[in-house]
Formats: sequence, structure tokens, C-alpha cells
Amino acid sequence: MALQRTTWLSLATLATVGLLAASGWRPYDRATWLLEVLPVMVVLPVLWLTHERYPLTSLLYACIFVHAAVLMLGGAYTYARVPLGYWLQELFALDRNPYDKIGHFLQGFVPVLVAREILVRGQHVRDRRMLAFLAVCVALAVSAAYEFIEWGAALLLGQGAYEFLGTQGDPWDTQSDMFFALGGAITALVFFSRLHDRQLRRRDLP
Repeated sequence: MALQRTTWLSLATLATVGLLAASGWRPYDRATWLLEVLPVMVVLPVLWLTHERYPLTSLLYACIFVHAAVLMLGGAYTYARVPLGYWLQELFALDRNPYDKIGHFLQGFVPVLVAREILVRGQHVRDRRMLAFLAVCVALAVSAAYEFIEWGAALLLGQGAYEFLGTQGDPWDTQSDMFFALGGAITALVFFSRLHDRQLRRRDLP
């Protein structure tokens, strides 16, 4: 089972590196691309360094890969210009390209599962309601921290941070970003907690 996990992790890594190279080939804005894909560049080596002594569940690995793909696509086009977002904007008659909200939804979806996995495996919390509450709190903390990063980028780069912020003129962009992160966290818990529990009970995990 460990060999199978390593094989799938290797394939996912190759796919991620390929997508990263493709997204960075001719991005709309190089600085924005770097800011958007930096989490991928940091997390990917960490996953490889820890995959033997602290392997994650297959569900979590898959979610991290999907989130990385969303970040890299957003970095290539900038979030306000991703073609998928334009299609969604036309389909739902929206005032703006909503692709960044997909990213923020996953910004809650993935961290809540990360927090849940750490809390369960470390036996830090036994009550399921408290487990869900604390995992959501961690996801919202991650979302808030990212908004602080965007704020810092705006202060340091000024107008140069416009593409990274991707507010598209929305004065409530920060609040809606965190709301979508909350929605992602709750969605993950409602629909994937049982699957997550089954994978956590597998004997090949420490």
C-alpha cells in the first residue's frame, strides 16, 4: 500500500511540475504568477520530505493537487482573466469573473481537511463537534492570513499588486473571499468526513 501511495504521489508530482512549467511559460504577469504559485513551490517539497514518516490520506493528497492546479491556472492568466471564469460569468450572468472564488473555496476546503487529519491522528480532540469547530477555525485562520498577505503586497507593491489582489473593483472582496473559504470548509466536512474517517482508520497510516 505504501508503494502504491508513492507511485501515485510520483505521478501527481510529475503532473504538478508539468503544470507549473506550463503556467510559467508565458504568464500574463510574471510577478503575479510567482506570488500565486509560491505556495505550490513550498508545499510540494514538504510533501515529498514527509511522505514516508507522515503520509497523508489519499483524499488529502488529491485535494492538495486540485488546489495546486487552480492556483497555477490563476497564476498563468491572473484570476480576473481565467477563461473558465469568463464562461462562469456568462453562464450565471455575473458582474465579474468569479474564478478567484473557486480558489478561496478551496482555501477553506483543503485546510479544513489538513487540520482535521492532524487533530485526529494526534488524538488532540475526541469530540466530533469540537473537532469540526476547531478545523473550521483553522481554515478561517488560513484564509485571514492570506488576506493579510494580500494587504502586505498591496502596501509594498502599490499599483503593481492589482493583478495579485484581483478585487475587480469589489469593495467587499476580502469579506466574500473569507465567506467562500468558510463555505469550502463546511462543504468538505459535510460531504467528506466519513470518507476521511475511513482513510484515517487504514492500517498503513501511523
